[in-house]
Amino acid sequence: MTQWTYLTDMDGVLVHEEHLVPGADKFLDELREHGNPFLVLTNNSIYTPRDLRARLLRSGLDVPEERIWTSALATAKFLHSQRPNGSAFVIGEAGLTTALHEAGYVLTDQDPDYVVLGETRTYSFTAITKAIRLIEGGAKFIATNPDSTGPSLEGVLPATGAIAALIEKATGRSPYFVGKPNPLMMRSALRTLGAHSETTVMIGDRMDTDVHSGIEAGLQTVLVLTGISTLESAERYPYRPTLVVDSIAELVGHTQDPFGTGLVSDGD
Repeated sequence: MTQWTYLTDMDGVLVHEEHLVPGADKFLDELREHGNPFLVLTNNSIYTPRDLRARLLRSGLDVPEERIWTSALATAKFLHSQRPNGSAFVIGEAGLTTALHEAGYVLTDQDPDYVVLGETRTYSFTAITKAIRLIEGGAKFIATNPDSTGPSLEGVLPATGAIAALIEKATGRSPYFVGKPNPLMMRSALRTLGAHSETTVMIGDRMDTDVHSGIEAGLQTVLVLTGISTLESAERYPYRPTLVVDSIAELVGHTQDPFGTGLVSDGD
């Protein structure tokens, strides 16, 4: 029997804000019991893996730091591969600045190689203006992820993609987005696990990022309906996930044969 590797999104799949999605704990326990390699993925670059581990623990999920893969880590790994020991002007939080420091990058506003835009809850007009001027001066424009909005208890918040659009409009320079739906994030996660795309499943709640990037990386994909996408909205896309389930709880008991006869694929 095939041993499957699992990549799973975090928000909307395992947790809603600070609350556990029912069945998520049993799903991860089953993966550990059977020795299935897995990573929890998030496009959110605000937090370090240590921060996210603490957040998940408060929700009732015990996920080691080394099993958490963020767009900030993927961005740092990508920049290290492009220009080792480079420099960057960063708009973002500790998750991004820590990842870049650990990749050997110098953070500076003096003639940096890159402007790197990530997620933050305190976007500064002064910092955005500085980024625009540095990009006009020749710095290359990188963004951690293209999500235009993010969730909060009060409602949606402007996210990296929205601020990237502002900077792009001002400079005429498009950013290179590292996070989902860029399959680069999937492939860097696979390399981290030493896994192969043919035997890897991507579980997500968004057609436009999770399923899109999974398909482009050659993975099997599972859409859960506990987050952003619905059956109706999923039908608007020209591609389909391998499997649609109401929630991750439906995968419990099927992790060793997720596409067998016990589950119904494609939402049919």
